[in-house]
Amino acid sequence: LAPTGCRLAMEPGRVVVGGVLDVPGATMYEKMRHLWDHADELRMFTLREPRGYPALCSNVILPPTRPEADAGFVIMEQVEYPGMSGSNTICVVTVLLETGMVPMREPVTELTLEAPAGLIRVRAECHDGKVTAVTFRNVPAFAIHLDAPIEVPTLGTVTVDVAYGGMIFAIAEAAQFGLRLTPDEGRDIVRITELVKAAGREQLPAVHPEQPGFSGVTIGQLSGPPSGPDADMRNVVTVSTGELDWERPSTWTGVIDRSPCGTGTCARMATLAARGRLRPGDDFRHEGILGTVFTGRILEETRVGPYPAIVPTLSGQGWITGMGSLVVDPTDPFPEGYTVGDLW
Repeated sequence: LAPTGCRLAMEPGRVVVGGVLDVPGATMYEKMRHLWDHADELRMFTLREPRGYPALCSNVILPPTRPEADAGFVIMEQVEYPGMSGSNTICVVTVLLETGMVPMREPVTELTLEAPAGLIRVRAECHDGKVTAVTFRNVPAFAIHLDAPIEVPTLGTVTVDVAYGGMIFAIAEAAQFGLRLTPDEGRDIVRITELVKAAGREQLPAVHPEQPGFSGVTIGQLSGPPSGPDADMRNVVTVSTGELDWERPSTWTGVIDRSPCGTGTCARMATLAARGRLRPGDDFRHEGILGTVFTGRILEETRVGPYPAIVPTLSGQGWITGMGSLVVDPTDPFPEGYTVGDLW
């Protein structure tokens, strides 16, 4: 494999640009399902130790199935294949343009990507061969549950929103747990978010009405006030790295998204729009745990099945951090990599 490393608002992403020619499937969603069901060793190979680590995501560039798309990609995370990811989209755009896989046109390059969740229209600002900003039109985002009470072991009754922004999020206010969403709280953030996510998945049904393959809460977000005037809200998303067993707290495993999370920002915008706090044309500056910011905007209102929805854009920047090859020796006892409980 020929991967390129990309850092997006401090979130590391791997972009596989060689070694995988194509994957069976008539759509990018079908290609994603084929990898998940029949070739999951690729995900493990690129994300697990010794080639990866818990906070890493991976993307495979594939030929698109739609004629209007310039490239397709499948997103791989530690325990799932998301339909869409904002940070990974920006990583993919940066790599495609800065390596010349898609021609760069300065000062603006417009292109279309095909993600498993649908077509993503992209506007990339470029200068001297560098992508300086990426803005993309995401798939519609919508709230599924608002102010829903759930019962969470060790935490009691917790109020959450459930919303889709490319993934299905359980979103909870951090203040109800006494958290300020700062790096020193990382261990508590992960533990609480994983508990809330698992309880939300069990107690609050959530299915995308037009893409039923996307169902159930799979990721959690804690939300709070910003640290300063440069953002409107602060959030921390926890990406799961293993399954959660209520009887064994040591299995509550996850890792904090180092970026402000693109799909999480779109899901949060959908909940704010559902409450009348964001409207078309409004910008929304969403801060992550390191103080970096993604800027979202509502382009228009729409509907997805029975749900009022928004069409959001998201803006951010990525930086290529390295290029290289991943290999596996035929005598390697762990060809798919491994996880160990001290980190995972």
